[in-house]
Amino acid sequence: MPSQDHQESMSANKLANETAVTERLQERLQQLVAAKHIHHAVVAIEKLDNSFRWVGATGEAHPDGTPMTQDTPIWIASVTKLYIASAIHKLHERNLVDLKQPMSAYLPQSLIGGLHRLDGVDHTEQITLQHLLGHLSGLPDYLEDRARGESSLIERLIEQDALFTLEDGLEIVRHKLTPHFPPQPLAARRKKVRYSDTNYQLLMAIIEAVTGQPIHQAFKALLYEPLQLRHTFHPGSLDGPEPRAATTWLDQQPLDFPLAMRSAGDLVSTVDEMLTFMRHLVQGNLFEQPETLAHMMGNWNSFGFNLNPTQPGWPIQYGQGMMRFYTPRFLSPFRSAPGLVGHTGFCGSWLFYSPELNALTAGTVNQATAAAVPFRSIPGFLQVLAA
Repeated sequence: MPSQDHQESMSANKLANETAVTERLQERLQQLVAAKHIHHAVVAIEKLDNSFRWVGATGEAHPDGTPMTQDTPIWIASVTKLYIASAIHKLHERNLVDLKQPMSAYLPQSLIGGLHRLDGVDHTEQITLQHLLGHLSGLPDYLEDRARGESSLIERLIEQDALFTLEDGLEIVRHKLTPHFPPQPLAARRKKVRYSDTNYQLLMAIIEAVTGQPIHQAFKALLYEPLQLRHTFHPGSLDGPEPRAATTWLDQQPLDFPLAMRSAGDLVSTVDEMLTFMRHLVQGNLFEQPETLAHMMGNWNSFGFNLNPTQPGWPIQYGQGMMRFYTPRFLSPFRSAPGLVGHTGFCGSWLFYSPELNALTAGTVNQATAAAVPFRSIPGFLQVLAA
């Protein structure tokens, strides 16, 4: 049995190491907000064995000078896809949906009829829930894709905030945009994958259809109550006043589009509750059957090379509602970066799990021009933890 002096020495060394790690993480945080047009940031890192936890926040949450804190609500943007995919998989466990069934088994023809027409062929009936989950449908992105000579919907909403419906988005897909490819054969070894918000709008409609509830109530029953999430919500869904989410920016312009945020269906949360959600997800506590998590974290397909900063590209892969990212060896020849699984959002938000380090990380920089920041910066934060 170690002596008391030895135990005290070990405790002192552990404290010194944790202090050094915390200082280096804080330095990384300051470097992050020193980047062009980054007005604030919040970063949380947690080991799943509870041996380490750090949360750093810096900058101004709003143009009025309100400081950013670790408890400031943040718009998590497309990180919401993790929650949507989890809800769909829970419904699959309860035999309320079948992932191999076409979406037409759950959504009316009046909504989805003629949605995927390519070269004169209508492929709509071939689109299954697995196609939607894995971005394998080829459907264009109602929000970010542009018709020839026109602005995208997101560009128009930035100029003039407005409410829009799922039907509005699908009309854009049906009449103004062209699918990128036919729905991919699910048994194929290699599949084309193209990120599209349209897929997940349809999945939210399926959740509402099979539960008979609006999406915020379905999420409450499927996710919030089981995980005791009290600060995660869809904008516009609370009965009383809503907490003010940290401002999202477009370069130097604060984005004020609450109607568009409400229409898109993306969540507001805190880094603490994001970690809570991810902890339960990757530890298998969210599902009743182990194979459910294995399905969600499997079936990886690689995005192609993409010069569009808002569209994921190689070396990012996509499973059934989850991204996987690793830094290729030739891009990091002297130090291997931990692999990550999770999701990012268009404003530089993220929620990741590192299997190598058994660690979670969540955060955002709330900058619409910084969608790639998580992939560039988060591996560096985790390298500090690994060292």
